[in-house]
Order: sequence, then structure tokens, then C-alpha cells
Amino acid sequence: MRNVTNPRRPASGADARQLAEVAAAAARCERCDLYRCATQTVFGEGPVPAPMMLVGEQPGDEEDKRGAPFIGPAGRVLDDALKAAGIDRGTVYVTNAVKHFKWEARGKRRIHKRPNTTEIEACSPWLREEVAHVRPGVIVAMGATAVRAVLGRARAIVSLRGQVLDSALGPPMVATVHPSAIVRVPDRDERRAALHGFVADLRSAFGVADSPGNLTP
Repeated sequence: MRNVTNPRRPASGADARQLAEVAAAAARCERCDLYRCATQTVFGEGPVPAPMMLVGEQPGDEEDKRGAPFIGPAGRVLDDALKAAGIDRGTVYVTNAVKHFKWEARGKRRIHKRPNTTEIEACSPWLREEVAHVRPGVIVAMGATAVRAVLGRARAIVSLRGQVLDSALGPPMVATVHPSAIVRVPDRDERRAALHGFVADLRSAFGVADSPGNLTP
């Protein structure tokens, strides 16, 4: 894998083809042990290039089975939030920091288990390739694992929200909660407030992507 040195280079029709080749290589990834218990690699999807890249933590149970990012309960929250923010999901690129589902059995259910630093770093070349070809104007890091992957170090999301930060991947970064955290809020009013904050973060990030300094030539 090559290093990303200029993710904002001019658009090229080869980007989508090259990213498809990267996705095919990722489908055979054995950089860490997560592939052993996952159904498949879940790579990102969306337009190439794209003004905004949304980076989640890892695929969930439904994503693992179907091979696409954010199509389960968290994906439905994300869809609702994007719509409320006035953003067409078809215009943004959606992916995860870790491409395989890490889980533990609880009865007959497979429950999400947070990836560790080694697993995040093992997947970092794939994320760097996505950034290199998608060339987003801004990266939205959703959840602690995504923040660790995009920022290059662990930071508490509460201390980062509302800021535009330099990322370790090139484009500026905005940090926010993972939509699954909203799914887990039991109180209806608190869940509505959490969704409102998430929508505000997405709207703010899209404004960064749309700023003149971040537009693709």
C-alpha cells in the first residue's frame, strides 16, 4: 500500500476503477484475525470523488451478512439524520474504520465487540486508500474507533464535537457520535435530543466540505 500524500489531487476517472481494485484486495484481507469469524469484508460505498466521507467503527451483524455498510438499525438512524440535515446519502461516501465484524456470542445473537488498536491499525491501509481515491473535503468520524483511526490517536468525542480538526489522513475531520449510540438511548426525548445533535454535526461537516478551500478542482 502506498502512503496518501495528496488526497485533494484533481479528479481522475481512474479513481473509481482503482478503488474497485482496492476493494477486491480488501475482500481477501488477513491482516488481523477478525476475518476468521466474519462472514466477509465490508468495504465502503458511495460516489468517487465525494465531498464528504462518513467513517463508522465496524460493520454490524446485518452489514456482515449482506456485505454493505450502514444498512442495519444504525444505518436507518444515519439515513434519517442525513435527510434531516438536507444531505442526500447518494452524494457521500460511507465506510468503516475496521472492515470485518468483531463480535461475541450472547445466546443466539452476535453482539458487537469494540476493535482494539492492533485491529484498527491493521485496517488503516484500506481506509487510507479510500481517502486517496474518494478525496473528500471533510471526514466525519462517527464513534471512538473512527476517531482513533482518522485522528491517529484516541480522544474523547465529547471534547472534540463542534471543532474542525486536522486528521492523520489529510482532509479535515469532524467528530460525532456513532448512530448506534442513538439507537441505544432508551428515553424517547433523550433519543430525539441525541439525534438532533447528530444532525447538527452532519450539517456542520457538510458546510466544511462545501467551503471554497475544500472544493475539488
